[in-house]
Amino acid sequence: MIDLAASFDAQYSQLTPFLIYLITALVIFAETGILLGFFLPGDSILFSAGLVTATRHDTNIAILVVSIFIAAFLGDQVGYVLGRTIGRPYLEKKTSARIKRMVIRSERFYGHSGWWAVVTARFFPWVRCFVPPIAGAAKMNYYKFLSANVLGALLWGVGITLAGFYSARFPWVKSSSYAIAAFFITASLISATWHYFRAKRD
Repeated sequence: MIDLAASFDAQYSQLTPFLIYLITALVIFAETGILLGFFLPGDSILFSAGLVTATRHDTNIAILVVSIFIAAFLGDQVGYVLGRTIGRPYLEKKTSARIKRMVIRSERFYGHSGWWAVVTARFFPWVRCFVPPIAGAAKMNYYKFLSANVLGALLWGVGITLAGFYSARFPWVKSSSYAIAAFFITASLISATWHYFRAKRD
């Protein structure tokens, strides 16, 4: 991720502070709120934005992370609402037994493990784009989704941006970033495996 983020540095460095805030926020919102944004390199954009901000005196890290947090939060909210208001009615019109079983399994999964899934999905490219609308279609409890969305936006959006920002000042942050990412990925895999076998047992 660090190497890929570096490839964005030259482009970011030529932008005004306002455009850095705006473009980063738009990319993050599009990746999390619009299904067609699944291909966007959100992690690298966040890290690169933090790197560039650390090297410029006219760019404010506080403004950057606040704008990123809001964009990441609203993106997931939009995805959830689309899934709840459009995806669910669409699925309910289907008479296929396979789709009905899929809906039941999704409801069960998001009822048991939805909160953790929404938080950890942030750290998986592509997955973070589809989890919110599926959570909405599965009628996951809104307040559980809301709290998971807040924490996920904070850990992912703000966390990776700050990792990029401080890695430009403290070299040891780079290795710490790898360790943090490895922790979340490992925890996510363990959680997914545990809930999978639990669902089969139930």
